[in-house]
Amino acid sequence: MIKLPAKFSLFKCLLNREHIKQMVRYLFTAGAFGFVVANNAFISGAAGGCQAEVGSAGAMASAAIVEMDGGTPQQSAEAFAITLKNMLGLVCDPVAGLVEVPCVKRNAAGSSLANVSADMALAGVTSRIPCDEVIGAMYRIGKTMPSALRETGEGGLADTPTGRWLQQKIFG
Repeated sequence: MIKLPAKFSLFKCLLNREHIKQMVRYLFTAGAFGFVVANNAFISGAAGGCQAEVGSAGAMASAAIVEMDGGTPQQSAEAFAITLKNMLGLVCDPVAGLVEVPCVKRNAAGSSLANVSADMALAGVTSRIPCDEVIGAMYRIGKTMPSALRETGEGGLADTPTGRWLQQKIFG
C-alpha cells in the first residue's frame, strides 16, 4: 500500500497517457481482486473481522504491486493469497469502538505485508493454498468469529483494562 500512493504521485507528476494507462491497470487489478472478495466473503471488520478489512485491503495492494512491477496475473494471485492467508483469524477489536487503536498500526502492518508478499510472488514463491480457497477460508473463519470480535468494541484489545479505561476517558 505504501508503493501504490508513491507510484500514483509519480504518475500524477508525469501526467502522460502511458502513465495514466498504467495507473488504470494497477487500480483495475486491485479492484478486480476486491470485487471477488466482496462477492464471495467480506471486506468489512464488522462482517468478518479485521482479517476481512485490513487483510483484503493488503491483499488487493499486493496484487496491484505485482502488476506495477511487471508480474503476471498468476503472480498477482499468489501475492494476494500469501497476504490474505497471513491475516486469517485477525479480529476487529477497536478500542472504545473507534477506528484508531489498533487499526492504524494494523493498516501499516498490512502495507508491509503487501510489499513483502508481492516481492515473494515476484521471486517465484507460491501459495500452497490457491487464492480462491484462501478467500473461502476467510469467509468461514469470519462466519464463526464471535460478534464481540467483529468491530463491536466489546472484545479483544477493547476489553483490556487499558482499553476499558480509554473508553471511559473518551465517553465518560
